[in-house]
Amino acid sequence: MLKPCFSDKQIEAGCDEAGRGCLAGPVFAAAVILDRNFRNEQLNDSKKLTEKKREELRIIIEEQALAWAVATVSPEEIDDINILNASYLAMHRAIDQLKIKPELLLIDGNRFNTYKKIPHKCIVKGDGKYMAIAAASILAKTHRDAYMLRIHQEFPGFGWNTNKGYPTRQHKLAIYEYGLTPYHRKSFNFHLQLKIDF
Repeated sequence: MLKPCFSDKQIEAGCDEAGRGCLAGPVFAAAVILDRNFRNEQLNDSKKLTEKKREELRIIIEEQALAWAVATVSPEEIDDINILNASYLAMHRAIDQLKIKPELLLIDGNRFNTYKKIPHKCIVKGDGKYMAIAAASILAKTHRDAYMLRIHQEFPGFGWNTNKGYPTRQHKLAIYEYGLTPYHRKSFNFHLQLKIDF
């Protein structure tokens, strides 16, 4: 069972991103503020849930959270500022959109750029420890997956409906065959990521 909160007194927002390791598509981030009494035993790190369960929980989170927001950073911006800074920026943009101002930010991971002097706590594998971070991981993942399904219709040869932009063998072979699309990140160690073992 995940912990409901880190602090008993502060308004907490859980933050997480999705798509950091991808070759294509924006990086997405979500920020979620849950009621202190919110409980859901199925809530967990989005990577440990089935697609069906993530979608079910997305509806519950969006209906029951006190506040939530999802934001993106484009492939062009990622190329300009690098993927790590883009992940932080996506989280900042999500926090910007929250209708309630948090007093503490719970960040999945071990590093973060301070947001407007709001205290933050970095928690490694936090999406498997705290409900608000798990909720943010689910929203970031489901919103990004939905986006990748939409752009798959435009470039079906890259298999984004299944690989979601990650560097699978199918995706890398498609880049060799068709070249890069406007949705691809043109930095991100392509010489390493595109290596294919035959």
